Amino acid sequence: MALVRRFQTVRSLLKTVGSRESSSLPFRSGNEFSLIQIGDDFRFGCWRSYHSSLCHVPEAHGKSVYSRLYEGHNANTHLLRSTMIAESLPFTNEKRSATTQVKAPPQLQKTGAVRVSMVSPGFVYEPYALQEKISIWRRCFTRSGWRRTKEDFIRELRSAYAIAKLRKTGYSKNTFYIEALELYKQINILMANGDKKTIRKNVTERMYSALKNEIKQREAMWDGVYWEMIEPVVKIRTLQARLIGIDRTDLKKAFIQLTLEFLTKQKFEAYDAEGNVVAGDKNKEVLVRDIWVFEKSLFHTGAYWRLCGRIKL
Repeated sequence: MALVRRFQTVRSLLKTVGSRESSSLPFRSGNEFSLIQIGDDFRFGCWRSYHSSLCHVPEAHGKSVYSRLYEGHNANTHLLRSTMIAESLPFTNEKRSATTQVKAPPQLQKTGAVRVSMVSPGFVYEPYALQEKISIWRRCFTRSGWRRTKEDFIRELRSAYAIAKLRKTGYSKNTFYIEALELYKQINILMANGDKKTIRKNVTERMYSALKNEIKQREAMWDGVYWEMIEPVVKIRTLQARLIGIDRTDLKKAFIQLTLEFLTKQKFEAYDAEGNVVAGDKNKEVLVRDIWVFEKSLFHTGAYWRLCGRIKL
């Protein structure tokens, strides 16, 4: 009898602990797909160090954040929220995320209601920077020079590898320079005209947000802008190339970023609301140096070059 009573006591304690753990989870398990890892010091969505920021997120806020990732609006559509949250937050004790191998439920795989596709990495990988010039003596006979030579060699090797991958897709430098110059001229004209709608298809989402803010700030200062580029251009050259892979199991799924330097002669003039010139002079040519980063997907059908960043030295 004593043994049976102890067993019942332990069983009741386990039920109490289980009910408390289930009540602390922020996501309901009715028609949703979520991952809960039990053990050590964390459970999904409720680590101790992130308790205040995760366990009190309203349900409506979660839907608004992740609604862009999913297609389908019927009641049978499942939501894959847990995988996206787990990938964006660190794990304690250097534990790797278990969500990288999580599969959608069989019903979701059959219907194909979820399509997650990366249109752009959303950042400039290893932005180009001017390197300090060092003498041959320092490069050959000092440790700092050896280290610098090694770093320069690695940078050049990465650019060569990215260009080699790009050439397999039919890349031609002359053709790309013509396309990049046309894109450079078109974006500048759209910026001068304040055309936010048309400029969106020529840039990435992050770059579009930055350009939209620039147009808003400029319109607060000036009422109109005149811009013109004098052709032919002085110089166009490639500064570096970088390859961004997004799938270790498939090397073809990658983005390419090319950093170009434009040296052009331009005319600029700004006007106020009454049409008076407040800045620049359209009768004078100014030599302008711009460094732009263009991006293209190597695995999306019909992908084209877009502006993803500008570098100010």
